[in-house]
Amino acid sequence: MTMHTTADNAATSVAFLGLGVMGDPMAGHLARAGHQVTVYNRTASKAHDWVRRHGGATAPTPREAAAKAAFVFSCVGNDDDLRAVTLGADGAFAGMRPGALFIDHTTTSADVARELGLAAREHGLWFIDAPVSGGQAGAQNGTLTVMCGGDAQAFERAHPVISAFARAVTRLGDNGAGQLCKMVNQIAIAGLVQSLSEAIAFGERAGLDLRTVLQVIGKGAAQSWQMDNRGPTMIEGRYDFGFAVDLMRKDFSLCLNEARNNGARLPVLALVDQFYADVQAAGGGRLDTSSLLTRLRDNMSS
Repeated sequence: MTMHTTADNAATSVAFLGLGVMGDPMAGHLARAGHQVTVYNRTASKAHDWVRRHGGATAPTPREAAAKAAFVFSCVGNDDDLRAVTLGADGAFAGMRPGALFIDHTTTSADVARELGLAAREHGLWFIDAPVSGGQAGAQNGTLTVMCGGDAQAFERAHPVISAFARAVTRLGDNGAGQLCKMVNQIAIAGLVQSLSEAIAFGERAGLDLRTVLQVIGKGAAQSWQMDNRGPTMIEGRYDFGFAVDLMRKDFSLCLNEARNNGARLPVLALVDQFYADVQAAGGGRLDTSSLLTRLRDNMSS
């Protein structure tokens, strides 16, 4: 398939499908970068509200949103949601012009990324799986880390446009590689958050001033993004920072399924997944992921 290299990295027509806590600000950064943005959201009122704040246009279907776009972005819920906005008569692939790029920021399975990569090529399109890390704050501040899988030339075209809301954009390999990298990211985070929760709970039981403790150990080998950004709020019992336990368990399920396929062992992830299940059972599914501490505090007080 011929790679089209029209001047579509400058201010151009783009579409964004999915305006949740991540997609809404990401689309906003594209508008502020000067792109002509058409948005689609399953709940149409959110799309109209976005246009009221940022300009641009709305469309009633993914196909119509994508019709004139050189780049179509999506950030939806899961594999099935992604298929719903890409495939079928009303899906974006049916409306996109030949050579256009579809860039998906949903955290999905690697299998669906490969599936849609093949489907895109059958339509004369390019597909990049591009999950993100950085949470709601990263989306709002335009500082996301984006992990991409897809054709190298397609990635080079997409990179400058994605950079409107990212501080790091990296290609890891072909379709599916971005999603696999995101799984590595979530596996690494799992143990960090649980360890930080245990450390805070231990320090509280020991009668220490935890704010001072974190300031001290945060200057040494224990330092992490989680400690710097979530440690102080965990001490305060605040768990309202966007990336919910329900979503983390969805991501863990993807990791565990992939591990069953490739033979990797994830004993810590499997254990932390069960701890998050405890938080859900206690009604904390919409709390952010640092709420693992609630299990330990609840156990301490019981």
